[in-house]
Amino acid sequence: MNRYSGETRMLVAIDCIIFGFDGTDIKLLLIQRGLKPEKGKWSLMGGFLQTDESIEQAANRVLKKLTGLEGVYMEQLKAFGEPNRDPVERTLSIAYFALIDIHQYEKQLSNEYHAEWIHIKKLPELIFDHKRMVEAAKKQLRYKAALHPILFELLPAKFTIPQLQILYEGIYDTAFDNRNFSRKVLSTELLIKQKEKDKANSKKGAFYYKLDKRKYKANFQAFLNFIPNPDKLLV
Repeated sequence: MNRYSGETRMLVAIDCIIFGFDGTDIKLLLIQRGLKPEKGKWSLMGGFLQTDESIEQAANRVLKKLTGLEGVYMEQLKAFGEPNRDPVERTLSIAYFALIDIHQYEKQLSNEYHAEWIHIKKLPELIFDHKRMVEAAKKQLRYKAALHPILFELLPAKFTIPQLQILYEGIYDTAFDNRNFSRKVLSTELLIKQKEKDKANSKKGAFYYKLDKRKYKANFQAFLNFIPNPDKLLV
């Protein structure tokens, strides 16, 4: 028997929610859809699962096709399977979210898809159920970042504590006390202080830090409860 008799076939799509940070703002990478329906409207980057690849391979292929990126932080979010989510034909979508440093990869973006980084608070109307995907990814990112130091994936190799705080405040849409934030971050012992300072953003200047990647990988639980009760910060 080559097929299950009496069962309906359906397509499986992969959609990538790609978050980026430019040092000031959190942004989402969007493209203008190149086919009907909804041609020309804003969309997440996606593609269909091929018969000879796994779901993870498909997600990596979609990401690389748009950005040229490989080996970045990417995590499966959830499946979206409402019967009429795609008006063309029945399509199940498996969504992934990725975290990248915008400045490191912005020159690699494919011009073919008219990709643009758009501020997370100024998103245009998206096709199909892509807005639901983005909201689910934002919620998952907030919870994940409260337990693990994954937001470092959005930062350059060298960064300041104020820059890190801006990132966390943007993710949680709230303000943190400067001293408490600095104390909590340094208490994780995941950061290596550098000799040089960033003097472009203040007269006194803030010291640069680097992530201790060995400790980061070995002690990924170090941030447990870094943001207590993250659900109360959601707006």
